Amino acid sequence: MDLGIKGRRALVCASSKGLGLGCAAALAAEGVHVTMTARGGDVLAAAAAEVRKANPGVEVIEVVGDITTPEGREAALKAAGQIDILVNNAGGPPPGDFRNWTRDDWIKAIDANMLTPIELIKATVDSMMERKFGRIVNITSAAVKAPIDVLGLSNGARSGLTGFVAGLSRKTVRNNVTINGLLPGPFNTDRIRGVAAGQAKNSGKSVEEILKQRASENPAGRFGEADEFGQACAWLCSAKSGFITGQNILLDGGAFPGTM
Repeated sequence: MDLGIKGRRALVCASSKGLGLGCAAALAAEGVHVTMTARGGDVLAAAAAEVRKANPGVEVIEVVGDITTPEGREAALKAAGQIDILVNNAGGPPPGDFRNWTRDDWIKAIDANMLTPIELIKATVDSMMERKFGRIVNITSAAVKAPIDVLGLSNGARSGLTGFVAGLSRKTVRNNVTINGLLPGPFNTDRIRGVAAGQAKNSGKSVEEILKQRASENPAGRFGEADEFGQACAWLCSAKSGFITGQNILLDGGAFPGTM
């Protein structure tokens, strides 16, 4: 299927690895010019080179910086130019017990996983509406649908973003600008390995044992892969998806047991 976005320009945040890289690669494969951001310059350079090599006709721009800071956002927005597609993404806060979290921990989580996406939306959505095309995808978490007890910081911050988008997305769609959430469940990324490492300390099991058990418990019998997440993102960013807005789409291998 031709997704109808060849030649568009995208900003994909935190895209040097994992789900962000999966999204950047999938969009580039559709002919979208991509600006990729990350804090680690070496890893970002390698990832951008990989995307560039696979898609020689596409412009790939690298911006090293922390997208959760004003300076990082300013640099990314300046480099990306006219943005048609925005993929919001940032590393999730650490797991733990809420009794141990300070106000600063909460503010950091909200800054990264709620306020940063809102700031980037604010910087891009009006020009998208003027041009009558825009696709905004927020990578959040399956925890928005079914909270995970040890990820309270993420549960709270990402749910706040989801509530905000629920209202805004109904105002932008008349101008062919959609805003949706992609909610990853267990994917084969550094994030899931980091959570497993924390669980291993408290359980006496190895990280490998925890990961194997968790994968086997998923209805799909495995973890998701970044490239299949990226394909879902690319479709949601396509010209074909203009009637979908304000939705939160689970990619979790069937882990959520509900009907809605």
